[in-house]
Amino acid sequence: MTGTSLPTTDELRERALAALSRVGVTPEDGSDFHARTPITGEDLFGLAAAGEADAEEAVAAAHEAFLTWRTTPAPRRGELVRRLGELLREHKSDLADLITIEAGKIRSEALGEVQEMIDICDFALGLSRQLYGRTIASERPGHRLAETWHPLGVVGVISAFNFPAAVWSWNTAVALACGDTVVWKPSELTPLISLACDRLVARAAGDVGAPRDVHRLLLGDRAVGERLVDDPRVALVSATGSTRMGREVGPRVAARFGRSLLELGGNNAAVVTPSADLDLTVQGVVFAAAGTAGQRCTTLRRLIVHRDIADTLVERLTAAYRKLPIGNPFDETTLVGPLISPKALDGMQGALDRVQAQGGKVLVGGNRRLAGQAPEAAYAEPVIIRVGEQNDVVREETFAPILYVMTYDTLDEAIALHNDVPQGLSSSIFTRDQQEAELFLSSAGSDCGIANVNIGTSGAEIGGAFGGEKETGGGRESGSDSWKAYMRSATNTINYSSELALAQNVSFL
Repeated sequence: MTGTSLPTTDELRERALAALSRVGVTPEDGSDFHARTPITGEDLFGLAAAGEADAEEAVAAAHEAFLTWRTTPAPRRGELVRRLGELLREHKSDLADLITIEAGKIRSEALGEVQEMIDICDFALGLSRQLYGRTIASERPGHRLAETWHPLGVVGVISAFNFPAAVWSWNTAVALACGDTVVWKPSELTPLISLACDRLVARAAGDVGAPRDVHRLLLGDRAVGERLVDDPRVALVSATGSTRMGREVGPRVAARFGRSLLELGGNNAAVVTPSADLDLTVQGVVFAAAGTAGQRCTTLRRLIVHRDIADTLVERLTAAYRKLPIGNPFDETTLVGPLISPKALDGMQGALDRVQAQGGKVLVGGNRRLAGQAPEAAYAEPVIIRVGEQNDVVREETFAPILYVMTYDTLDEAIALHNDVPQGLSSSIFTRDQQEAELFLSSAGSDCGIANVNIGTSGAEIGGAFGGEKETGGGRESGSDSWKAYMRSATNTINYSSELALAQNVSFL
């Protein structure tokens, strides 16, 4: 199915400028790069980019602001995050417009992304009064051991196009509550939502009397990001992107003894057992595999189904795929919007060609859509393709709506297939058998950072730490105790006696 006709580029330009105006942003004209919309595949307007001098100034200003911000009581820092959350609520529709225009997300998913931002502000506000250390029993009389946590410094955030605002907010809200300052280098594909978010932080800072330079934005190319990676004043680099990017960022930050938090590729799988509720499974699989046009790091890419139910499940999934409305992401009936670029469509087709050359069989989808309306855009039907055991393309991540289906006979075999990829972000199992569920969640089960039961691989809540293992990078963002990545710990020994007792009963003088 194809949704309603697409808006024109002029209409999208006016809608973007109206949203920016309401937020308080007037884009600076320039010719360094262009804001572009995947909805029509055309440029909206030109923008000025930051250069190396701008990067130097931003980091220096953020470092100077940190020297003040770190001594601000944490509950007072939380007031900045609280005010930011209020402004996000006020401008939820405007921000969702910008996300849809720049990333191509359907309206409900764009609104959901802004809600994630609001939720993490609520979380970080509470966190500002819960940055707990601990007291440790000392072996020496008259002594107390304590663990305390302190602000880390400047946090460099490098984000990707697919969640252009939410991932930034995960890092920024928590970092600000922890006493850090932030320098943000967003994707060049999503500059408008980045300008809007930066403006809202500036307004929030002004409203509560926080230093303006607790947050700085750098719109620019790879060279700007490299300045953050290499600058010793940037205590933590939080980078979201491909595994290839992570292989470059991690060693460079480590070489200067900095910290990195890497959220890299995902090649997520779901296991479906014979006891699974197939109604629930179909809903969970379709959303996880086709939502956001397959452009989430948590997108479901591999479906591992028990041989006894494979044909039945695949028949139901292909029927659902044939009904997916594809087209204008502002249309409330649309479920699949555009890929980010024609290059992404080329990558999708290349993966399909390789899989089929190795014996894979396309069951549904794969055709390009709306080429007549928007020849520069990339709309495609989500694909289900049946593969055999010898197909090695499934071990790679293609950032597109391709779902590989394979079968198994025993749960041990399914778990082995599941874990036999370099990535380790998100996973799930559909089952009504508690023993199967518990095995999947155990240390002998999924090797991913996220493991779900009877829900798809996407749609994480901000209260739980988000991140993965293996080539996914090992970082954790958002909830739980991920805040510790943004702080440094110190072990304190306090002698309140009148004697000096050495540890382990050492006698020296």
